[in-house]
Amino acid sequence: MMNCKQNFLDIIQYSYPDAYANIYGNDQYPCLKGMARFYSTSYGGTLVEVEVYNLPLLSDTSPSSFYGMHIHENGDCTPPFDKTGDHYNPCNTPHPMHAGDMPALLGNNGYAYSVFYTERYQPDNIIGRSIIIHSHADDYMTEPSGNSGKKIGCGIIKRYCR
Repeated sequence: MMNCKQNFLDIIQYSYPDAYANIYGNDQYPCLKGMARFYSTSYGGTLVEVEVYNLPLLSDTSPSSFYGMHIHENGDCTPPFDKTGDHYNPCNTPHPMHAGDMPALLGNNGYAYSVFYTERYQPDNIIGRSIIIHSHADDYMTEPSGNSGKKIGCGIIKRYCR
């Protein structure tokens, strides 16, 4: 019998996530809200789905902006989110190869939705840590965090209980 792998759309539509985080804005952006979901896959990695709304518009000339998004070591989202620690980096690799480095979040008119696949961690590895939304795009060069600006959104990653 053939062992077929589940496609990503089916995982999001028909599976429960293994972990999730409710994302909230800091004191400067109290309306910022969102959700991140982390799904195990038959490919060995993690499917990440993130939806965020009420992001600040960073330009007067364009409704689109990029925001840095990372998993940080500590799950403490006490404003101003300065207790989240550094990027999650269990293998001590340089930026942007930290396990917690993620693709930039593209916001349009304050709303962003992103889905991506990573083999850098399993959902169990990140439970108890935080997901951070930064005020600017990660430049993927500057150590240690890509010059991505202030932490404007934070969510503690928790195990999803069915």
